[in-house]
Amino acid sequence: MQRLYELERENFETALTKTDQFTLIEITAFEGRSLEAKKNLYSAIVRNVGQSPGINGDDITIVLHEPPLENWGIRGGRPASEFDLGFEIKV
Repeated sequence: MQRLYELERENFETALTKTDQFTLIEITAFEGRSLEAKKNLYSAIVRNVGQSPGINGDDITIVLHEPPLENWGIRGGRPASEFDLGFEIKV
């Protein structure tokens, strides 16, 4: 799922060094990824967004939110930490 919000410059505070193409990417995901996996994710996002639609990496900020599994209510309102999710998160 994704949500896209386009804001006019006057409705969004950014550093003066940012252009009108400034893009904030926020990701909410299960915790468990290594720093190396996060670095690979950040560089892949910047590379891909740089290619299309052509936003300069200096105008991209990525924020990764990783709430603990017990803070995710899933499958009828139980904490995700109580389930075998069927995949490995620790990468």
